Amino acid sequence: MKTLFLMIMITSVIGLSGCCNHEADAPEKVKTAFSEKFPDAKKIVWEQEGENKWEAEFKMNSKEYSATYMADGSWIETEYEIKTKEIPEAVKNTLDTEFAGFEIEEGEFIENPEGNFYEFEIEKEEKGKEEIEMSVVIDATGKVVKKETLKDDDDDNDKEGDNEDED
Repeated sequence: MKTLFLMIMITSVIGLSGCCNHEADAPEKVKTAFSEKFPDAKKIVWEQEGENKWEAEFKMNSKEYSATYMADGSWIETEYEIKTKEIPEAVKNTLDTEFAGFEIEEGEFIENPEGNFYEFEIEKEEKGKEEIEMSVVIDATGKVVKKETLKDDDDDNDKEGDNEDED
């Protein structure tokens, strides 16, 4: 029985390792556009996200990045995780004033054709009340461009809630 279980596990691991599309499978236009934008990228792993989207996860400047491209080679966005000490003063002031009492669970720097943004997963615990979890996007000047209340059963890939985009 142990042998059968072990064989099933090995077969599953081998099967799953072949499910992701790596660099060799990314379209040439995507790889060319990526190498032009990120010539110093290391340990590049490609994954197809939908029919026409590709994401590269890679290391650069001692950070882990992800960059997303369309199949025609057009760049969509780049993001990487940031530490609290890397948050600019204008963004920090917005977090402190508009989201007082919230703790930062995760922060990311996002660059896309529209500009540079900071995205945070924040939460606030209040005695006798449910915990409040939010996703907040703030531009480099400190303006809130998106905020969304997350439900308790949300995970990183399934964000629903009160979408409160601000203009």
